[in-house]
Amino acid sequence: MVAGGSRRRHPLTGTDAAGFYGPGSAAWARNRDAFLLLGAGPRALLLQLAHPLVAEGVAQHSDFRTDPWSRLAGTLRSYLRIIYASRTGATAEIARLNRLHRSITGVVDDPEARAATGVETYAARDPGLSLWVHATLVESTLAVNDAWRGPMSPGEAARFYAETLPIGRAFGIPAQILPVDLAAFRAWWAEMLGPGGVICVTPTARELAATILAPPLAPLAGQGGGAVLPARLRPVLAAIPPRAAGWLLWPSIALLPPSIRAAYDIPWSPGRRAVAAWLVAGWRAWAALLPATWGTMPQALSADRRIAALAENARSR
Repeated sequence: MVAGGSRRRHPLTGTDAAGFYGPGSAAWARNRDAFLLLGAGPRALLLQLAHPLVAEGVAQHSDFRTDPWSRLAGTLRSYLRIIYASRTGATAEIARLNRLHRSITGVVDDPEARAATGVETYAARDPGLSLWVHATLVESTLAVNDAWRGPMSPGEAARFYAETLPIGRAFGIPAQILPVDLAAFRAWWAEMLGPGGVICVTPTARELAATILAPPLAPLAGQGGGAVLPARLRPVLAAIPPRAAGWLLWPSIALLPPSIRAAYDIPWSPGRRAVAAWLVAGWRAWAALLPATWGTMPQALSADRRIAALAENARSR
């Protein structure tokens, strides 16, 4: 059915099994593709770090410099659990993150961060910081989908944003600062990135970004939250220079706002743009040839099976 048009309500919508979004939602449709999420992830991380106080929290409360993969993997797991888990599971994940973030407080060390924000301390549960982190995930998903899958219709984009509002409120973002609709969100986003906005890439952010742009590969093997390969490969990966894999991130870097890319001092030449376009074209070519499930996130497939089983049980009664 055409996005934004008349839709038939799924019989399980609103149940615990359907979660916060459920079958037929724009979120379930637009967060399934692994390639798109891997593109949105690094972009969202760089945007998050562009907030001086977020950069301070990450620098002081994580091992991001040595293992950025764990943060990326953890963010992705939490994001997908909130989208595709049952309402009970998603609520539990939000509560876990809220508890975790209560302990992330500290003194602002970076002089540029103090100058940009006018504060000397930070707390991850500050509603303004929660809003920025939430917004980077929403906006990056919209940007990557528009660029790589084709623009959403105005109706689908508006619906996608509206579906995120309950999640924002669950993270403690009060209604008075949470943009009420997509138009308000885009206006707020432009203001945040504009000349008078708080977003400012500090030296701390640039230091952390260097790890994203040239990630160490060894943490991908063995134990750890970001490990996806056997431990025996760790010595091999440790011998590969970090910059050897940096070009794989260029499609994601291409979608950064130009002002943010420049503030991070990321070189952006016609050659890099061409490589980024070539990687995206390669993904599109393979996606057209392979089964749809090949590139689908396992959390989405699990949710599909859960809903299908419940629907089948309901029909057989």
